[in-house]
Amino acid sequence: MKIQPLGARVLVKPLDQESKTPSGLLLPDTAKEKPQTGLVVAVGDDEDIKLRENDKVIFAKYSGAEVRLHGVDYLLMECGDILARIVE
Repeated sequence: MKIQPLGARVLVKPLDQESKTPSGLLLPDTAKEKPQTGLVVAVGDDEDIKLRENDKVIFAKYSGAEVRLHGVDYLLMECGDILARIVE
């Protein structure tokens, strides 16, 4: 089974945040912030979408609908919730 977003929606796999602080303290899961970076897994069929699969992106903190498929968590969000593409 596969998810194909419709319209101007994007399927993003959130990237895990660091579990250590810069000083070396380990953070419990309850103290971690919600991720704001992710990897684009699929894009909708809207012609105005300028993202491609495997783009690394920054998105709004509490955006998107959480979706779980085959034990993996994804976010299904509007293209407008993507703030920037990370270029390395």
